[in-house]
Amino acid sequence: MPFLSTAKDGSVVLRIYVQPKASKPRIIGLYDGLLKIGVASPPVDGKANREVVKFLAKCLRIPKNSIVFKSGLQSRRKVLAVADLKEEEIRRVLKGVLI
Repeated sequence: MPFLSTAKDGSVVLRIYVQPKASKPRIIGLYDGLLKIGVASPPVDGKANREVVKFLAKCLRIPKNSIVFKSGLQSRRKVLAVADLKEEEIRRVLKGVLI
C-alpha cells in the first residue's frame, strides 16, 4: 500500500485524496497511488478536513486528536500523521475495505 508508511517518529503517514460533496463519507478506493476518501461536506472553512478526521478516527477506532494534517489543508491531496496505531494495524483495517 504505497499510500501508507511509517515515519521516523513512529507515527503512520497516510496519503489521501479527498472527494468533497460525496453522497456520504466512505473509502472509495485507490486514486493515483493515494487512498481516496469521499466526504459529504463541502471544501469550505475546513469542513471537509474535519469530516475526514472524524471519519478516519471512527474507521480506525482511535481518538480524533490522534490524526494530524502534515500537509494539504487546502488541497484534495493530503498527508496525515496517525498516532496510537502501527502501520500493520491500519493495513488490516483498510485491507477489508479495499478488497
